Amino acid sequence: MAHRHSEPKIEIRDVHKAYRVNGQRVQALSGVSLQADSGEFVTIIGPSACGKSTLFSIICGLQDADEGEIRFDGAPAVHRAGMFGYMPQRDLLMPWRRVLDNVILGPEVQSDNLPAARREAQELLPLFGLQGFADSYPSTLSGGMRQRAALLRTFLCHKEVMLLDEPFGALDAITRTNLQQWLLEVWQRFRHTILFVTHDVEEAVFLSDHVYVFTPRPARVRARLHIGLPRPRTRDLVLRPEFAALKHELLAELGEG
Repeated sequence: MAHRHSEPKIEIRDVHKAYRVNGQRVQALSGVSLQADSGEFVTIIGPSACGKSTLFSIICGLQDADEGEIRFDGAPAVHRAGMFGYMPQRDLLMPWRRVLDNVILGPEVQSDNLPAARREAQELLPLFGLQGFADSYPSTLSGGMRQRAALLRTFLCHKEVMLLDEPFGALDAITRTNLQQWLLEVWQRFRHTILFVTHDVEEAVFLSDHVYVFTPRPARVRARLHIGLPRPRTRDLVLRPEFAALKHELLAELGEG
């Protein structure tokens, strides 16, 4: 059994955030606290527009919190820009760049060794289901392949923590199910710490070590559910009674069951 680190890999402490909209103050986050240990897969689930994406924006340094703190390896993460890998809801692939040039964007922006980045990307294309598509443009790819490319781009930034904001939300059910299994296989190989946002209860249970349930806006943590299912996980797991029990518990916390 692996020893737990004395400090979480990433910790969000009592984060508050409000906006001014049409002259009215709108509270998005109200005292949100959560954490993920090194190598954990932690999911956030909650109603639409409750503040999940706002929290990710604060974590990766695109916005500042009004109050609260983001900590990384036990220390305050004050200058967070570029500290974490971040994949927003849309793939944001550049239509004028081929797949290979899209996925090495992170190393290019960071002024890393581009020849080395291209070699690494070429080596990882088969694992990400993109073998033979290095020279293709995004417009020729299916939705699932575009998401795989966007995830490869995020992986190639080589950050210990990755924030994935509903990466499969716009996909059909079959593609989504296949990519969930594939994502677990990739994660189990590289063991990044992942914070993952979803609206899908089954997806949350299938992927996660822990699930945080958010309230409607302003977001607070209503519950933290430990997913004690064995790994590695395969799709037959969703048919087991223990999976159904966890799904029911999560639905109840969401007020839907």
